[in-house]
Amino acid sequence: MPTLVLERPERKVRPTKAFVPDLVYFEPSSLDYPKGQRILEWVKEKNIEYHMTTSHNRITNLPGETDLEKYRIAKRTLVVGIRRTLKFDQSKPSAEYAIPISTGCMGHCHYCYLQTTLGAKPYVRVYVNTGDILQAAKDYIEERKPEITRFEAACTSDPVGLEHITGNLADLITFMADEEFGRLRFVTKYHHVEPLLSLKHNGNTRIRFSVNADYVIKNFEPATSRFEERIEAAGKIAHAGYPLGFIIAPIIWHEGWEEGYGDLLKRLAKTLPKDATKDLTFEMIQHRFTKTAKNLIEQRYPKSKLEMDIAKRETKWGKYGQYKYVYPKDQQQALREFITERIFEYFPESRIEYFT
Repeated sequence: MPTLVLERPERKVRPTKAFVPDLVYFEPSSLDYPKGQRILEWVKEKNIEYHMTTSHNRITNLPGETDLEKYRIAKRTLVVGIRRTLKFDQSKPSAEYAIPISTGCMGHCHYCYLQTTLGAKPYVRVYVNTGDILQAAKDYIEERKPEITRFEAACTSDPVGLEHITGNLADLITFMADEEFGRLRFVTKYHHVEPLLSLKHNGNTRIRFSVNADYVIKNFEPATSRFEERIEAAGKIAHAGYPLGFIIAPIIWHEGWEEGYGDLLKRLAKTLPKDATKDLTFEMIQHRFTKTAKNLIEQRYPKSKLEMDIAKRETKWGKYGQYKYVYPKDQQQALREFITERIFEYFPESRIEYFT
């Protein structure tokens, strides 16, 4: 009698859900703005616990028994406030300036530099006075014209992951569509791009997706969209006429890295629609860390496999007054040359903006 072989049903992979905070704080003045009122209504509809706070910069008494528990709760906490500092930071090499529409991220990427730049404030902040922010951007554009002024909207956050709550990117994109000398840029690890697809942009906004080898995404990027979701979203963005780009970051030296990054670019070429490869850009950033970041990461992700052996690294002076630990020059060169060759093999008409 033949053996009956039962096929296992194919496991369905659930889509990555959009961020919904567990706790929300409002600065009272944020409710003087229509956007603040809309977010409050959204919070009430979702039946999310909310409180008032005197300042988005100082949220105290967050729940949690231990520092680790408080950190994880903070990453699920949204703070709605007013951006009062309208002097924009520089954002080299990506852009001339960082445009501040949000601070903090709901993702749990082990390597993220926000671990240290946000330090004791890992909660997610969004700003509702976008009119003031856009006026400041207009002033910077006027000051530099006829040179093009580029603004990076993802220096301190992942705004795509917050767009369904704020609509801030839509404000920036439609504003920049009419600016002859202004350009907007942002990068994301999330696939929730539907609110952006029908906007007027006139090609003045470049949307980039952060991609990496499977090893990196699976081990170091919890609470972000899967690779396949990001690439599907990239195709939608290209169909909507936006200039498209990819950031390979952080590039991590690991066992099998050549196979990992080679496979990344092969899969990218295979799954990306052909019309998405026009005017395609790549940016490459090697993994680096500071001593402060190393200590925080080891506290917050004690089981992380992230390699941070100072003895295996070279030092590079950082703009925030700390040494960064980067790969030795021979490893840097091997990573840069290998990935560059694969990029031009699969995307011969693309351009690489930088390797750092």
